[in-house]
Amino acid sequence: MKVKLLITISFFTYQISISQTEKLLHGKVMSNNNPLTKVEVINKTAKTSTRTNNLGEFSILVKSRDSLLFFSKDYFFTRLKITPENIDQNNIIVKMIVKPEELKEVLVTTIKFDPVKISQQDIDATKLTKDANSLQKYTGVYDGTIPNGINFVRLGTGLARLFQSDDDKAVKPKTPETNFKKLVATSISDDFFTKNLKLKPEEKNLFIEFCDADPNSKKLLENSNILTTMDFMYAKNEMFKKLKTESKN
Repeated sequence: MKVKLLITISFFTYQISISQTEKLLHGKVMSNNNPLTKVEVINKTAKTSTRTNNLGEFSILVKSRDSLLFFSKDYFFTRLKITPENIDQNNIIVKMIVKPEELKEVLVTTIKFDPVKISQQDIDATKLTKDANSLQKYTGVYDGTIPNGINFVRLGTGLARLFQSDDDKAVKPKTPETNFKKLVATSISDDFFTKNLKLKPEEKNLFIEFCDADPNSKKLLENSNILTTMDFMYAKNEMFKKLKTESKN
């Protein structure tokens, strides 16, 4: 009986000593049946590490219950708890999952234009002309005009010209190109008018004239960028379509 007990104790002691002895474990790291190179293989328990070679193979000392970590920047990290079966097999296959591709950051650049230089003499002359034509300034009688408002006469003429027949259209002089028109020409593509604003190609120039007549268009020149210009034109498009519908009726 004593002999059997000693044999049993010796057997378990031998098994424990075997399980605590480090062994060289061989393996291979794969992804979609392709070997992965330069994968960091870290024995977290023993605080040792190695890398896979060009064939995705690695060798590292391990014991049972050691924790192995596999790192690669383009793949999700993988954890493996070493078992006696892994050590006996001594040729394990580790599979890693590729990370989804991330979209690159989109930068919106700001387009700046040189400020328009106006002399004090020009400002005084403009003010004098405006005061001379203002009935309200000298008589106190409201003449129905809106200071700094939209030029509806100019807009109405443009809309009427748009809907008249081809036989009635006459050759018109080209309107001067303002700073707002330059801003639109350099930052807004033709597709924005037809696809986003749903305008006909022949309506594009009239719509730009409509936007240019709004004093708020001048504010875009002070700190302009593509997004604010588009937002402004989206808002003006609603008014433009409404006025166009009213002119047809």
